[in-house]
Amino acid sequence: MPSPSSPWSPWSPSSPSSPSSPSSPSSRSVVAGVDGSAESLAAAEWAAAEARRRALPLRIVHIGQDRAPSLVRPPMTGAAPASAGAVLTRRRPGRVPREVAERLRRAAPGLDVAVEQGPGRPARALLRSAQDAEVLVLGSRGLGAVGGLLAGSVSLPVIAHAPCPVVVVRARAAAWPPPGPAGDVPGAAGDAVPGGGEVVLGLDLARPSDALVGYAFDAAASRGAALRVVHGWSAGAGHGGSGSASAAPGPGGGPSRPGTPPLTGVLRPWRDMYAEVPVAEQCVVGSPGEHLAEAARGASLLVVGRRVRHAALGAHIGPVAHAVLRHCAAPVAVVPHA
Repeated sequence: MPSPSSPWSPWSPSSPSSPSSPSSPSSRSVVAGVDGSAESLAAAEWAAAEARRRALPLRIVHIGQDRAPSLVRPPMTGAAPASAGAVLTRRRPGRVPREVAERLRRAAPGLDVAVEQGPGRPARALLRSAQDAEVLVLGSRGLGAVGGLLAGSVSLPVIAHAPCPVVVVRARAAAWPPPGPAGDVPGAAGDAVPGGGEVVLGLDLARPSDALVGYAFDAAASRGAALRVVHGWSAGAGHGGSGSASAAPGPGGGPSRPGTPPLTGVLRPWRDMYAEVPVAEQCVVGSPGEHLAEAARGASLLVVGRRVRHAALGAHIGPVAHAVLRHCAAPVAVVPHA
């Protein structure tokens, strides 16, 4: 457990549960991968708000070819706003990340924004950028579809191998740039998708992780939000009952899976450290991915973990993370842990 005397980051060199320690905290940044799509622009907005919350610089990493290359809205004609995936006008490659950075600088004076081109294959470029990132932010297209930066050839290997948390953000159904008063980064008070509510954490009590729990508590504290901790088991894992049934949470969040520590005990030191964060405990039985996606309706962030794998090949992120990335409307943070 980290000491409560200083802000905690699971990726700092002093953290024993950090999966890697590639750089000192002072050199870290929030990184957003941008390819010109509407979903990646939503990711850049979310990353800017996160950089402000963490008082860190923002790096916009351009990968691949521009796919929605204009950030200039067309003349107002009374038509409805463009859809999240609409292409407005064509620009030369490399123009979009500069325009994204300029827009964010105008919206948030004082925000340190840098732009870099990601040479080589997109997944490798993003993984290089993630080595000294506090968090890496990517965009995703629609519910039930693996699209945008969440294409299997790019985002899944990045999520599977990044040494830092990776946040996946849905595109909003609006044209870029979204309206907003000067000085406001879209999503600075919430996120780049609808919903500014609680933070939801999916926790496996059989393998509780400081990195995962600490990230969720820190995210809730930085947003002034409540934290809902969801835990449970599949119906066939030592308990009877329907696989889709949900157990009503009782004292301490409901019953625990046999052989696992009670949730209240796991959370106690974190609740002491983050006394200002209201915490709700919820026990469920059945498909974890479905329950988490349901619990995260209207949430500002859903936090799930993935176990660190040392194999050089493959894009294994675990069934729960994969399910919520496909079906959850809220931003999803996938946190690597031992």
